[in-house]
Amino acid sequence: QVQLVESGGGLVQPGGSLRLSCAASGSRFSINFMSWYRQPPGKERELVAAISGGGSIDYADSVKGRFTISRDNAKNTMYLQMNNLKPEDTAVYHCDLHTTGGSVYWGQGTQVTVSS
Repeated sequence: QVQLVESGGGLVQPGGSLRLSCAASGSRFSINFMSWYRQPPGKERELVAAISGGGSIDYADSVKGRFTISRDNAKNTMYLQMNNLKPEDTAVYHCDLHTTGGSVYWGQGTQVTVSS
């Protein structure tokens, strides 16, 4: 089993920044890729960014140039640096982890609210 714990969410004014973390722990596992998703209030869940074991990165068009995904493999932790935040970035942010064995794990999520 793998546990994922997100942290770093909160309330921030438009134009501000936050850094989310997603820490993975548990029994032996090999990471294939990890992703950040978000679910705005009343809307469908959407992919924000993903990073593969080889370092390939993909972003949603809505966050390109503002968000940066990264991983610290030694700490089994993924980050999402979010700059120039907008009210439409308000959502619950979840991370997920796909192992090379084909399993998928999700975190509980962290709330990000962008409001003045």
